[in-house]
Amino acid sequence: MTQLDTHYTEPRLVDIYDIENPRGIDTDFYLNLANEVDARQIVDLGCGTGLLTRELVAPHRKVFGVDPSIAMLKFAKRQPDAEHVTWIEGDAKALHSLEADLVIMTGNVAQVFLEDAEWVATLESIHNVPESGGHLAFESRNPKAEAWKQWNREDSYFQFDSPHGAMSTWVEIIEVNHNLVRFEGHNVFDETGEVIISESTLRFRRYEEISRSLIDTGFSIKDVYGDWHKSAFQDESKRMIFVAMRP
Repeated sequence: MTQLDTHYTEPRLVDIYDIENPRGIDTDFYLNLANEVDARQIVDLGCGTGLLTRELVAPHRKVFGVDPSIAMLKFAKRQPDAEHVTWIEGDAKALHSLEADLVIMTGNVAQVFLEDAEWVATLESIHNVPESGGHLAFESRNPKAEAWKQWNREDSYFQFDSPHGAMSTWVEIIEVNHNLVRFEGHNVFDETGEVIISESTLRFRRYEEISRSLIDTGFSIKDVYGDWHKSAFQDESKRMIFVAMRP
């Protein structure tokens, strides 16, 4: 299982996760996709605080939120409509006991798999979910857009009120090593001056790498979008949104 970063495990940082990562147009994209493919059993893999997971709930559906972070799941279970979701602590290996016609990985979860073997094993676990003809959808940042160049204090500084008082946060790059980007998240509790620094590393896979990994694990690629409005992916697109199918 992928080692969890501090912002997924420290309860106070989990409490502010949705403040720093609020609902957006990406949520609408995945909700619309679920309707378009008439999904009846959905797995949100790496569901985190369950912001999207809970919106996927519908009378004709079973929705599963799977995440390896106990702190994230505890937060998710306290939110409105959480009782309509089946929450599971674990990673892709937990999917062997589930049936699903749509698996989603949102919030650039695909980038936390640093090693190719781990990424491929995740795809294989999804591919083996016992429901033929199902869909897989996820997004990843396009490395050619070099998003990490904006990951500095000047561009990312954010002040806000939290359940733990006023806070200031920002990110700073530590190292860019080929396709691996290592950075720190700085979290300052303004009233006490306490600082929690969370170090993270993300893998920036190229379009060709992701496409090949999907095909090699038995998926067919249905669509690749360059934005949440379903524009076709271009070399200069900031993100890659993949929608794949199992035979």
